[in-house]
Amino acid sequence: MGLVSLRRPKHAPAAPASESPPQEEHEESALSEPPAESFAPHTQLFSEKPKPLPVMLTTPIEGPAPSTKEKISLLAQMNRDEVSQCKKCRLCQTRTNTVFGEGDPDAKVFFIGEGPGETEDETGRPFVGKAGNLLNKMIAGMGLAREQVFIGNVVKCRPPGNRQPGPDEVAACTPYLVRQLETIRPRVIVTLGLPASKYMLNSNETMGRMRGIWHEWRGIKLMPTYHPAYLLRSYTEENRAAVWSDLKKVMTELGLTVPKK
Repeated sequence: MGLVSLRRPKHAPAAPASESPPQEEHEESALSEPPAESFAPHTQLFSEKPKPLPVMLTTPIEGPAPSTKEKISLLAQMNRDEVSQCKKCRLCQTRTNTVFGEGDPDAKVFFIGEGPGETEDETGRPFVGKAGNLLNKMIAGMGLAREQVFIGNVVKCRPPGNRQPGPDEVAACTPYLVRQLETIRPRVIVTLGLPASKYMLNSNETMGRMRGIWHEWRGIKLMPTYHPAYLLRSYTEENRAAVWSDLKKVMTELGLTVPKK
């Protein structure tokens, strides 16, 4: 059950932005490794020795989950009254559309990327360019349809030139992501790429050290894996096998049938 009401297409899709050398990781463009202070969820921005996770990242979400009808209403209202009108940071000055995210309000798995790319900014939808097509194939490989998961980003507006969001932009926008997660209550979060993984885990570890290992965010199991855009740039057998290994662990956790191939 997709939230069609959350999609706000405004223009026809534009061609994806060009991609840079394979470091990490943006929806439609490759970005260089983020500086140490780029993706901190709170006041301490990825210091050399990360501090213990803030309480808000370790405290399980409490209270009963909203009903499906309540989830649809809460998400639609957040998008309509807050996100689509948001002017909390300078990204509002250059965006074409906000990109709230879309999918099943009862999704068992929530995919999180860094931020919208050019095509996403034009359409108001997440992951609809080349990397989005690959993500769709990844989801299909899990035996799911795109409409059965939820897909969002750390920030809801495209940074100019597909640059990395600044710490102030992340701080202004991520409360929306937190509320999405609190509303949907997925069983598993899959972070796509280094920036999203760093933010959600408040970590400065490399992607190679984080991926393939179960982590936790507020009582929800979290699996970091490579961003589809990174796979498009480095489409090696090793990288494809790594992502498939990560997804198989997610499938096992969700009780889905893991294909033999």
